[in-house]
Amino acid sequence: MDTQKPNQKLSDVSPDDDLPAETLEGQLAAVAAERDQLAAEKADLHDRLLRARAEFDNARRRAERERSDFLQYAGMELVRDILPVLDDCERALKVETTDRDYAKGVELIYQRLFETLKKIGLEPIAAVGRQFDPNLHQAVERVETDEAEDQSILGEFQRGYNFRGKLLRPAMVRVAVKP
Repeated sequence: MDTQKPNQKLSDVSPDDDLPAETLEGQLAAVAAERDQLAAEKADLHDRLLRARAEFDNARRRAERERSDFLQYAGMELVRDILPVLDDCERALKVETTDRDYAKGVELIYQRLFETLKKIGLEPIAAVGRQFDPNLHQAVERVETDEAEDQSILGEFQRGYNFRGKLLRPAMVRVAVKP
């Protein structure tokens, strides 16, 4: 017979009470089991908290990276749309004119536009005199010649550009081929 009252906790029971040893041992085992269960639940909750925190940090980093990539891509598209204007300025500079002020004005506009695009990440691709690289150059014309090294670039039809390390537009080139 249990002498403990129905709402009485084990902590309320003193060892001096007249309880049978097996009842105390049973209650002690029940309390130990409950303690172990609570410890396991605590460990599980702590693990879930750490995982949720890690997932949140990963999602935040991913969102920042995607935002940065989007801004870079948007800038890349804008520069790609402006490149024909830069090409037109280069062509205008090659045209002979008797009006020196007009030529100087076109040159200043070209330099300002080019320097501005360079500041945001535009990099011209060197072509003439270099070896043909299909990753950077697009062969528009192949010229058989003994005067130049095989697969060297003889001329450039359109300048190629990188934007922040990524190929924006390949250079259109004339390539030497051994006969």
